Amino acid sequence: MTDALPPLPLIGLGPQAFAAVNALHGAVEEAAAAAGLEPILLELVRLRCSQINGCVYCVDLHTNAARRAGEKDDRLAQLVVWRESELFTERERAALALAEAVTLVHDHDAGRALHRAARPVLSEPEAAFVAWAATVVNTYNRIAVTSRPVAAAGV
Repeated sequence: MTDALPPLPLIGLGPQAFAAVNALHGAVEEAAAAAGLEPILLELVRLRCSQINGCVYCVDLHTNAARRAGEKDDRLAQLVVWRESELFTERERAALALAEAVTLVHDHDAGRALHRAARPVLSEPEAAFVAWAATVVNTYNRIAVTSRPVAAAGV
């Protein structure tokens, strides 16, 4: 059995870099709202990306944020199977597909197909800021997975 490496304290060692990520998050939030993206839709995007990335801290954070924004537990429970669920709108499906394409960037062909499917449903600014929101949460996921903060229930 090998010793596990301790978490790498990215935030503590790079507070300026983390502040820049937070500033990017704020700018994307503001622009996404101006583009007409609903807070619940953005939380679903963030939560789905966090599920894909296996970030327990961010899954906890965004599940609770979605609840505070008014999301229902049955939809949160079915987010992981959103393609098979009847609980999500065409708009939400387009946003989730686009977010998955951004998250699973290694599969270029699937990503292009998901982008094409989302574009008739979302306006160009909406699609752009769904992609930006996914990009930012993917960054946070990687920070959290590397740093391994402890998830706090009810965050």
